[in-house]
Amino acid sequence: MATKRRKILAGLGLGAAGVGAGLIYNAAPMFWQQFARDLGHDIEPAPHKPKPKEWPDTGLHAAWLGHSTVLLKIDGFHVLTDPVFSTWIGLGLGPLTLGLKRIVEPALAPAELPRIDLILLSHAHMDHFDLPTLRTLESGQVPVVTARGTSDLLRVDRYKSVQEIGWGETARVGPVEIQGFEVNHWGARMRSDTWRGYNGYVIRSGKRRVVFAGDTAMTHTFQGLGGADLAIMPIGAYNPWIRVHCNPEQAWQMANDARADRVLPVHHHTFTLSREPIGEPLERLLNVGKDRVALKAIGEEARIS
Repeated sequence: MATKRRKILAGLGLGAAGVGAGLIYNAAPMFWQQFARDLGHDIEPAPHKPKPKEWPDTGLHAAWLGHSTVLLKIDGFHVLTDPVFSTWIGLGLGPLTLGLKRIVEPALAPAELPRIDLILLSHAHMDHFDLPTLRTLESGQVPVVTARGTSDLLRVDRYKSVQEIGWGETARVGPVEIQGFEVNHWGARMRSDTWRGYNGYVIRSGKRRVVFAGDTAMTHTFQGLGGADLAIMPIGAYNPWIRVHCNPEQAWQMANDARADRVLPVHHHTFTLSREPIGEPLERLLNVGKDRVALKAIGEEARIS
């Protein structure tokens, strides 16, 4: 059953969205019903608008821009995780994107971002590796670090550099060291490209440590990460996809395993990826760890340390 579910999810690489099932497997009604609902709904504005250009060049700062897109500033160095600014995510068919529509606008448009010093990509699923967004962000001044077997999706000559790393491997970009670590997920974008990698990352710069979990189900691999100022943890898309996505309590446990001081919950409240109510993931997380949750709403910003 788990193998069948994984194949369904991998159909078009939308993670828990199950869009591939809409075309190939018997979950088609679920996809088409959601697609029809998405066509009819308006996108809400982000409840907050961060002002990263006002952040000082010292300390660790973060803003949640939506889904798994977080803007970090680590002692003056800007990192952007899994950038997704598109209205729709999915398979591009000419002017049409067959997939899922945002519920909430990104907190910033690409043109409003500060200078980006590093784009960090966890895996090739379409809700984390959005090609229209990545093409908008192309620049000869911007390096990219991504998972093994994913750089072919990028126009690599249009970035400053593109480095692939796997579990236990490191890349250095300016003052920042990025180390990949194993998470409990999968990497195929389409159904057959199972060679693609998928990572969590530890971001190190001086005394600062940030864990970016990417996407993961429950795993014990966070226990050896050695402490962090901040853990960016996915908390949504667990119903019925618990075998490949963690629930909020599991996300909290993994952040504790990493010995993170603060937790920034992502992967919720942006796309309808699964069946749990939209507000449930954050509510459940706050029930177990309210005082250490760094950001709760799209567009919120904070100085972490």
